[in-house]
Amino acid sequence: MATKRTKTTARGHRYGKAAGRKVERAMHEMKRGELRSGRSGKKVTSRKQAVAIGLSEARRQGGKVPPAPRRRARSS
Repeated sequence: MATKRTKTTARGHRYGKAAGRKVERAMHEMKRGELRSGRSGKKVTSRKQAVAIGLSEARRQGGKVPPAPRRRARSS
């Protein structure tokens, strides 16, 4: 039987409570149409974008959140 993927590691949970609250708040704002994207200020319509914004806010406030994945540099 395949193992179930969870948000835990050998040392415990990967995300803290503050991160969950930030993501929850961002999702509510997105559903009400109030969540705006960074510099452009466009309305967020994607669920994935709302989660990313919530996690980013939690990181900035020092919550227990893994580092954001790094982008790969383009080769010309």
